[in-house]
Amino acid sequence: MTDTAVKSKPPMALRFRGFLPVVIDVECGGFNPNTDALLEIAAVLVEIQADGTLKPGAGWRYHVQPFPGAKIEPASLAVNGIDPYHPLRPAISEKEALTRLFNDIRRAMKDNECTRAILVGHNAYFDLNFVNAAIARTEIKRSPFHPFSTFDTATLAGVAYGQTVLAKALQAAGIDWNSNEAHSAAYDAQQTAELFCRICNRFREGGGL
Repeated sequence: MTDTAVKSKPPMALRFRGFLPVVIDVECGGFNPNTDALLEIAAVLVEIQADGTLKPGAGWRYHVQPFPGAKIEPASLAVNGIDPYHPLRPAISEKEALTRLFNDIRRAMKDNECTRAILVGHNAYFDLNFVNAAIARTEIKRSPFHPFSTFDTATLAGVAYGQTVLAKALQAAGIDWNSNEAHSAAYDAQQTAELFCRICNRFREGGGL
């Protein structure tokens, strides 16, 4: 590829080796992605500004119907406050939720000329495992995400701020944290996106990319 072709690419295509960072947070009925229900999934895009700094972009959240035979632990519901069978809960199937989300992510990949999405999460391995398990259950043929690589803000925050718990890492980074809104997929994804961008921007200020 010529230098001219490289320079003509959108900045995000050049920032993370062609990967588009997408912050994901899931709320579940337990800790086992193969047996426990996926109840909520939220995503926030990461955008790059003219000066090269990052900021959270568009976001989506879907309430998800438990798959047939899914386990739901009362202790998990006590933490996330979800009533999976509430009659007013606007839940859709795993396949519909993932299909909608993946379509939005692929559009963003196309706009940014990125070759793949990469999941950003706080303890990202947990979120990626639930996403991959749902992909397998629903027999979705193509995922926009790299199958095993992630950006983990628990690790990044441990390096940048000496904190690995999300609430404490956000406080150390000077980002608001509302414990009453915690464990909502949409809120946690948004705050994780803020944290990821803050860390990347801080690294850039120190002479990084």
